[in-house]
Amino acid sequence: MIPARWWCSLEDGRVQCQLCPRGCRLGDGQRGYCHVRRAHQGALVTEAFGVSSGFCVDPVEKKPLYHFHPGRQVLSFGTLGCNLGCSFCQNWPLSRGSGGGLHATHPEDIVRMAQAQDCVGVAFTYNEPIVSAEFCLEVAAACREAGLVTVAVTSGYISDRARESFFAAMDAANVDLKGFSEAFYRDYCGGRLGPVLDTLAYLAHSGTTWLEVTTLLIPGANDGEAELEAQCRWVAEHLGVDVPLHFSAFHPDHRLLDRPRTPLSTLRRARDIAEAQGLRYVYLGNVLDEDAGTTWCHACGSCLVEREGFAVQGQDLWHGSCPECGSQLPGIWEFNHRQ
Repeated sequence: MIPARWWCSLEDGRVQCQLCPRGCRLGDGQRGYCHVRRAHQGALVTEAFGVSSGFCVDPVEKKPLYHFHPGRQVLSFGTLGCNLGCSFCQNWPLSRGSGGGLHATHPEDIVRMAQAQDCVGVAFTYNEPIVSAEFCLEVAAACREAGLVTVAVTSGYISDRARESFFAAMDAANVDLKGFSEAFYRDYCGGRLGPVLDTLAYLAHSGTTWLEVTTLLIPGANDGEAELEAQCRWVAEHLGVDVPLHFSAFHPDHRLLDRPRTPLSTLRRARDIAEAQGLRYVYLGNVLDEDAGTTWCHACGSCLVEREGFAVQGQDLWHGSCPECGSQLPGIWEFNHRQ
């Protein structure tokens, strides 16, 4: 047990967690909705500190991040718990705090593993990193001291109180915008849309954390044309047309087993809607499609980064710009010459 941050005492003797919008009020011994934060003798403790549920070396494109050190690998790791309850969760044993094979891990061990595999950095993923924020922040500090970058793969469901300090430690974030209606968040995720939009707007204008956005399209749930138009319009107006948007295909999992897989035609339609709203970098995920991951110059149409699945097949950039017309490609690039 490690003391948690972001909580307060209540007059009735309970403690209130202030990490996320749920604001769980807990009596002694009770765990929050996330399953890893618990009231203990008048204080809040975290049971996710130093706990690892798994490690894997992945392409950064798998997070997915397409404009952040493309072609490099990151060390992915997760802990336990989540502050949403998505009926379609693909990592639900970890999210519900019941994953097996746990072991204790120190931040320095994670750094050494990343360096040994020639990773550009560490990605907090598999479960929701926000619920284990105390541990993630210590790992992030060790990464920065060692010259490694940090990536958060997150739902963005965090309180105003904790948002700045958590994301200030992250060099990049892919935020899962699960749908674009309060009804979807209520019925399918057990949460609210508003705090996620606040997180997205904060990150887009933070100047410190590179942002990309992913939406998993579920047939008959969040793939309606009007909802997608509203989402893409909001992204363009509040985040900017240069923020990459990924539409990914759903497959049945957890409690949502009565829906079909997302057809490729739905993803292509979503991309068309996004581009019609002015978004410049729209990608398709979890499907085999020739142009799903290609990065094109928005100004002249030149192919700048070619991908096959998660693998970068080639890059044609000059100091982060299109070599044909000179237009700047937004993102974090390592390659400053044509190759």
